[in-house]
Amino acid sequence: MSDAAAEIRARIDTSRPHSARFWNYFVGGKDNYEVDRQTGDHIKQIFPGLVDVARTSRHFLGRAVTHLAGERGIRQFLDIGTGLPTADNTHEVAQRVAPNARIVYVDNDPMVLAHARALLTSTPEGRTAYLDANLYAPDDILKAAQSTLDFSEPVALMILNTLGHVADYAEARDLVSRLMAGLPSGSYLVISDSTATSDGMIAASNAYNQSGAIPYYVRGVDQIAGFFDGLELVSPGVVQVTKWRPTDTEDDAPTVDAYCGVGRKP
Repeated sequence: MSDAAAEIRARIDTSRPHSARFWNYFVGGKDNYEVDRQTGDHIKQIFPGLVDVARTSRHFLGRAVTHLAGERGIRQFLDIGTGLPTADNTHEVAQRVAPNARIVYVDNDPMVLAHARALLTSTPEGRTAYLDANLYAPDDILKAAQSTLDFSEPVALMILNTLGHVADYAEARDLVSRLMAGLPSGSYLVISDSTATSDGMIAASNAYNQSGAIPYYVRGVDQIAGFFDGLELVSPGVVQVTKWRPTDTEDDAPTVDAYCGVGRKP
């Protein structure tokens, strides 16, 4: 094992659940540990609907990237809070539509870093990169991303199921604003997060936060909408993840406690 690999492995804490591994378990992945599965099974007993949230949020990612690459001409994506690689990652969806698309993934989870090679595949025409960086350092992210992305052209900033980890809402909004401020006119913001829209979801969030994992705070729909202040919302606006431009096969998708939106920077 190389020194770098050993260092990454040393950073992985298997004694308590972690959101990326927990989410990976819920979407049917295999990159998780017993502690993640135990926590997941416990929370499924409290609120089975969280599994639907995980899976439908992933489907939203695919539809949003397909729309931006296919109908809005976006060729650059900055995906913060990447999570563990599964099927239809951002670069796979984007480059399926536009082979020359460029994608930068950002996460500071050592488990994600260990699997980063799966995220770094690319079409010959396009490019992908991975940054081991923290959401709380937006200026550093923007600076590093410019080695792959051209900030004279629009970029889609994607922050999916990540902002709930920022306890203070004002701080979360500030982080989003600082990231968007560094992107050019015509760029897009894509957000989805679990929401405090049912007693079951609130109970699930409380149980997760008591598990020893880094807490995840569910917010009201109005707060999710607040992230898009100053942007031009793409129709249908801020809605449940199942209601954002569903395909014909998704019209009968379940009601879920997760909302999303896509907004354009004027």
